[in-house]
Amino acid sequence: MLFPTFTFGVFFLFVTLGHAAVRRSMLLWKPFMLAASFLFYGWFDARLTLLLAGSILFNWIVGNAIGANEDRPRELVAAGVIANLGVLGFFKYFLFFTDSFTSVLGRDGPAIAILLPIGISFFTFQGISYLVDIHRRQIEPHALLDVALYLAFFPQLVAGPIVRATEFLPQLQRRSIRSTVASGEAAWMVGRGLFKKVVVANYLAQSVVDPVFDAPNRASQLELITAFYAYAVQIYADFSGYTDIAIGIALLLGFDFPKNFDSPYRSLSVTEFWQRWHMTLSRWLRDYLYIPLGGNRAGKLLTYRNLLITMLLGGLWHGAAWNFVAWGAIHGAWLMLERATGGFRMPAVLRWIVTFHVVGIAWVLFRAPTFGHAQEFFTGLVTADFGLESMNYVAWALVIAAIALQLQPMGQGRDLLERFCKWDPLVQGAALACFVLVITAVSPPGVQPFIYFQF
Repeated sequence: MLFPTFTFGVFFLFVTLGHAAVRRSMLLWKPFMLAASFLFYGWFDARLTLLLAGSILFNWIVGNAIGANEDRPRELVAAGVIANLGVLGFFKYFLFFTDSFTSVLGRDGPAIAILLPIGISFFTFQGISYLVDIHRRQIEPHALLDVALYLAFFPQLVAGPIVRATEFLPQLQRRSIRSTVASGEAAWMVGRGLFKKVVVANYLAQSVVDPVFDAPNRASQLELITAFYAYAVQIYADFSGYTDIAIGIALLLGFDFPKNFDSPYRSLSVTEFWQRWHMTLSRWLRDYLYIPLGGNRAGKLLTYRNLLITMLLGGLWHGAAWNFVAWGAIHGAWLMLERATGGFRMPAVLRWIVTFHVVGIAWVLFRAPTFGHAQEFFTGLVTADFGLESMNYVAWALVIAAIALQLQPMGQGRDLLERFCKWDPLVQGAALACFVLVITAVSPPGVQPFIYFQF
């Protein structure tokens, strides 16, 4: 069930009506919202709900066992984390490793088909954070229904943001869902997210990115250059569009989610980029991987090692393919270089240009179906005919506008939001409805799945 579809609109209408009817009693609201979340997830494939239910039950049992032991033993936490990663590894990486191993041996891999559950990386990471935070005494074990809602709450279930137990579970410890919500901010977030996904991301994907990346050897140099910049904007518009909608929906239901994007393409270093891009994943990797590895506490060489390992595993988290590992390696190597040099001493505009293009080069590997496609893409950037007749003015206008908006002074967007929030809620709703109609009219046909659904 995709957010920007009629099916989800009907689903959310009934969820909103039910939410309004039972929000005064958490005893009623919790099972209602859990049932709605399982319906949402089961809409993709009903079999997946068994995996989600198993993850919930397992993490609840292990969390209680950790909390029941006064010492909160490290071994029990490690077993819980390994079990979570084992399930993730089987569904996501079994064929990747067996194919890689058999290709080294020169043999064919096993003829096995394994269904990749949508969103498994996200609810697995949240399950791990629940266990680790209990071990660290940042939270206490919670009731099964609360843990179930934490892992299954539908706005963030399949593509984030990665909400920590310390952020979500305290919001369930109240007698009722708050009656007044930030409707203006919610409407703003939903409308902005829909525009990013349905108009910007969909158009760039269909008109430029997909045709070029699927057959880079048939593209002109100009088409390759356009696709290079278009994909950087597409993946931002697609993923940040999803999280904007998720945050807006959560707000309408009375819950606050953490921010996930903060104008990443205004960054002057790759270090800063990861402070602005997929921020909930960045801090998860920092707090649950980089710091436990030793962080920057054990000297320069081990710091570089920890950075590289973190980014390599972060790349592998994104997908079971070597080009994702290479994507992580580029980011890890550049983070090491920035740490070693103390940051490049160049004018700000040059640092911005370098950062954007390092990120963009890595995006080519992230998007290319295979290493061969990526090689053809980079080769074509140098050797292909320029092909001025292939100029896509709409795509370039979207790319330039998207990047320019991220470079604007930070306060301007907040000022517009504050003005919108002062409108009457009915006017806000009417404005959002009209905006959705305009988006429907100008958007390309069909809605592609969100890119991060595959992770």
